Amino acid sequence: MPDWVQVSALIGALVVVAQVVVYVAALGVIPGGRKPSTGMAWLILILAVPLFGFLAFLLFGSTHVERRRHLAQVTANQRIQQRTAEIADLEASTPELGPVATVATLNRRLGALPAVPGNTVDLFTGYTDSIAAMTAAVDEARSFVHVEFYITAWDEVTAPFFAALVRATERGVPVRLLFDHLGSRGIPGYQDMVQRLDQTSIEWHPMMPIQLLKGKFRRPDLRNHRKILVVDGTCAFGGSQNMIEPSYNKPKNQKVGRAWVELTARLTGPAVTEMNAVFLTDWYAETGEVLAETVHDLFDESVGGGTTVQVVPSGPGFASENNLRMFTTLIYSAQRRISLTSPYFVPDESLLYAVTTAAQRGVDVELFVGEEGDQFMVHHAQCSYYQPLLSAGVRIHLYPAPWVLHAKHFTIDDHVAVLGSSNMDLRSFALNYEVSLMLLGADAVERMRKVEDTYRGLSRELTQEEWARRGKGARYVDNVMRLTSALQ
Repeated sequence: MPDWVQVSALIGALVVVAQVVVYVAALGVIPGGRKPSTGMAWLILILAVPLFGFLAFLLFGSTHVERRRHLAQVTANQRIQQRTAEIADLEASTPELGPVATVATLNRRLGALPAVPGNTVDLFTGYTDSIAAMTAAVDEARSFVHVEFYITAWDEVTAPFFAALVRATERGVPVRLLFDHLGSRGIPGYQDMVQRLDQTSIEWHPMMPIQLLKGKFRRPDLRNHRKILVVDGTCAFGGSQNMIEPSYNKPKNQKVGRAWVELTARLTGPAVTEMNAVFLTDWYAETGEVLAETVHDLFDESVGGGTTVQVVPSGPGFASENNLRMFTTLIYSAQRRISLTSPYFVPDESLLYAVTTAAQRGVDVELFVGEEGDQFMVHHAQCSYYQPLLSAGVRIHLYPAPWVLHAKHFTIDDHVAVLGSSNMDLRSFALNYEVSLMLLGADAVERMRKVEDTYRGLSRELTQEEWARRGKGARYVDNVMRLTSALQ
């Protein structure tokens, strides 16, 4: 037998052995610590295309953050728990809070922060209105300004806000800015923004940076998706809106009139300290610096009335999926009505069962999503869930294109509203750092209902008959994208 034939046979044998080793290793390693659906998706990919699947798993298969970042989160949670230990839990005996008292306990155990009364909450549905309100708040700053947005851009819409930040520094007010490294880097004008920031006295840092030359590397699709502004510890903003113009500085969006629709909340009261605690944790994780503005005596138990608010941080730095557990528990508690709004609705099994079970037991359930998606894969994965939702009795309202309904919130009966940065998708549950606000009380829900009523008036309802008329090609793409969404 010629030498080249022997070499070829040897190489073939080695490839087969390597493939078998990959298969055996995958069967024993991948299911550990993962949801069955996620583990199965990875196994299917590796069995179908071993080399590509193995390399993809090495790059994207771990949801763990680096040890330093994880320890920073643990340390921050311990300090928060110590400083808030004297704050009482909600009493289940209080009629208006009874259904959610255990949810507040769950949130506190997983996310460290208690539910606190005595807050005011204002909602902003106008994109430029919220930026104007944030700009005005910064112009009143006397002690500090803490800014944290997943996407940050210095453009014609956000320029007044950045001008206010600069004016604050000129008054001697410390201004600290965090933005997600990869989330902001992909926006046109990023390098120009960095150069302009360097010319100011704003202290800024990218979050979750990937800098190979500095030894900073991690799973590249982990994100800090939070949106936070805290001024002087007395006023805070949170919600779904990034600090960028409403078409994301993309010419193709501007050409077709595609703009993002958001919901932002302005808080005053003890919950502001909780929002600041989340910022301080992220600042510590990125810089190693423990700031003087710590969680302390602003938690005043003597404060009563107002809206009870609980800040719920979540993300890969936490041991549990705090946001998912809160969402599913609240949905199961519903007795009459659930209204959900999420631009990316790609639930795991537990959330899908919670939503469909609620509809099947007679709860009026509605879901607001965009008629068109701004992300191909996510939108088609989302579409794959419409049939089981419609079959269960969930009413799906499609917000009209070219608008992108990017707001993220829901209401339960007449006593709970939740809003924040978290989508109802697998990425927000396991891969993104998020922050949500749980608002308790009929007043907060009533104001959220007005927002939902506006959506309903603009949207059209998707029917089972219409959905059944889709072509087989579209269904195939939906199902494939649904499988890829489970590759966490």
